Amino acid sequence: MLQIVTPTSLSSLSNPIANTMEHLSLLDNHIPGNTTLITAVELERFVNLRSLALDFCDFTAEMARVLADSNHVPLHRLSLLVHSVSIMHKSLDNMPKDENWQALTRNSTNLRVYIMAFDVKSDDMLRILKPSIPLERIHFDSYVTCVSGAVVDLISRQYDKFLTHFILMNDVVDMSAFPDLSDNRNEDPLVLLAWRCTRLSLLAVHGYTVWAHNLIAIARLRGSDLKVLEVTEESIEFDQGELADQDVDPVHNFIEQVSLGLGRPWHAVMDIELLSVFTEPTRHFYREMQSFSEGI
Repeated sequence: MLQIVTPTSLSSLSNPIANTMEHLSLLDNHIPGNTTLITAVELERFVNLRSLALDFCDFTAEMARVLADSNHVPLHRLSLLVHSVSIMHKSLDNMPKDENWQALTRNSTNLRVYIMAFDVKSDDMLRILKPSIPLERIHFDSYVTCVSGAVVDLISRQYDKFLTHFILMNDVVDMSAFPDLSDNRNEDPLVLLAWRCTRLSLLAVHGYTVWAHNLIAIARLRGSDLKVLEVTEESIEFDQGELADQDVDPVHNFIEQVSLGLGRPWHAVMDIELLSVFTEPTRHFYREMQSFSEGI
């Protein structure tokens, strides 16, 4: 029930309904104020939940403890929307600590987590991304705040056994100044992500500089297991050395090398609106959360 749920909506449900509900999705539409749509006490009634989607600031340590209790069936899917507006009006102080995530995954061994972060500062992301989160999918979307290489590096080191989807969107107005995650680094964070995260099957990038030779490396590292590789044409940059070679068409050679690495024909995305993830962020979260929880 997008945009019409109030803090009293769940309390109005009878116990028999709460006890049988298997999927619960509550997005608060980031209305200014400190209201929360569900409390840990209310969540105690939902003993059969297999899939849960919440605003990240509403998912507290106490809530994680409730879900970790043995009288709850194991949780299989947890989708969390982290929004800068929500962080501003609420707080990250009550979010689950690493020991809460450990306890939750002991009770729910098949739990997988999907996070979408919208305009969230890197310092906040470094606080949010606890080592014991079984993070399978993450999507960064921004108009103002860009993701740092440190955050991408942390994700590739902590979630190498789980991560399958990595989406990096930056809807900037100035097309001439995309941030470069590999700036002042020996290794490009996206290449390291492709190397470490052996289950990676989807990588989509727009609004960040992706060097052509790094994209070739990513294609070679993951090969045909990388089912979706979407990078917008304006995000791809070439080294001056590659452009200076008069004997080879650098763009044609680049496309050929990526295609060989993936084992299938590949082209950059020419129009941002053709990106599979290009949509209004909250709507995309809702759609992705549904496919993430399908069949659970």
